[in-house]
Amino acid sequence: MKYTLSYLITHFFRSYLTNERGVSKNTIESYSDTLRVLITHQCEKRNKHPEELEIHMLDTESILEFLDYLERDRGNGASTRNQRLAALKSFFHYAARENPKLMLQNEQIQAVRSKKTDHKPPPSLTTEQVHALIDGIDTSTRIGLRDKALIQLLYNTGARVQEIADLKFSDLHAQAPLTITLTGKGRKTRTLPLWSQTLEHIQAYLQSREHAGIQSDHLFLNNKGEPITRFGIGRRIALHAKHAEKECPSLKELNITPHLFRHSTALHLIETGNDITIVKEWLGHASIKTTSQYIEVSIARKRNALEKLPAPGSSDPVEKPEWKEPDILDFLTSLSGKRKLCCDLPPQTKA
Repeated sequence: MKYTLSYLITHFFRSYLTNERGVSKNTIESYSDTLRVLITHQCEKRNKHPEELEIHMLDTESILEFLDYLERDRGNGASTRNQRLAALKSFFHYAARENPKLMLQNEQIQAVRSKKTDHKPPPSLTTEQVHALIDGIDTSTRIGLRDKALIQLLYNTGARVQEIADLKFSDLHAQAPLTITLTGKGRKTRTLPLWSQTLEHIQAYLQSREHAGIQSDHLFLNNKGEPITRFGIGRRIALHAKHAEKECPSLKELNITPHLFRHSTALHLIETGNDITIVKEWLGHASIKTTSQYIEVSIARKRNALEKLPAPGSSDPVEKPEWKEPDILDFLTSLSGKRKLCCDLPPQTKA
């Protein structure tokens, strides 16, 4: 069998990632974008058609040149460079498994090191900011009811945005105890409790949808009656955050994204005394190291509050701390949802 680059790429996505590893749609899109950009870069450099590229041409030197190109010409940061490198390492690991003649090439690429990145604690919202954003949503329309239910659910569960977009009626359990089942990375599921208020918001949205004669197995729909996308959710959250700035000016200092609610839920769970292992399972983290970053943020916030309170015997005036409640290219393009290579979408007012 001739293991062409085209053969290895198509089977990498169709067999290995999808069937063996069961990765998420987002991972498929990310990996396909990486290989698409790499192939485009190599074709321009070598003046070749994509189908003329051979696997041996993608050697260590070519990969290093590609990584430099990402930073130098595309303006990617170290973290994006590292994500692209991880995708390439996964592909070459698979290629060497299929064709042992590629083992040396794979070993050399696996030896390429990731770049060190600055450790920055994840940003988060205060409970005041969360309430201002959710309470400011106009629920006089079906879209407003949907947005309030969706954002409340994001904060209640700390879910990834794709987990919310993928929800179906069967995932919601409205009988006591109130719970919802999320499907995360690697198709792993976890069931989380719901506040009664969250269920009330969801039911209000569903009733308005039923009155409009809209039927779907998906829990959240866009204004066309189709399942809402993670990009649509992001645009709606940005819109409501902009409106909430009038009542809560501190929101202007933040880039409000769906993932910011996930960070906020995690931090608030930690700050209210929950065990880190519970928070790990709540968020669906594979490693407790990922969850531990929120302990660092919690400690830092407590330290900042303490600095506002002078120690006994100090002559400094007392400042009351403000406590807040806790073909190859065509194939790869099809996998990435035909998104542009630079996929920063302009904000829109409709999901």
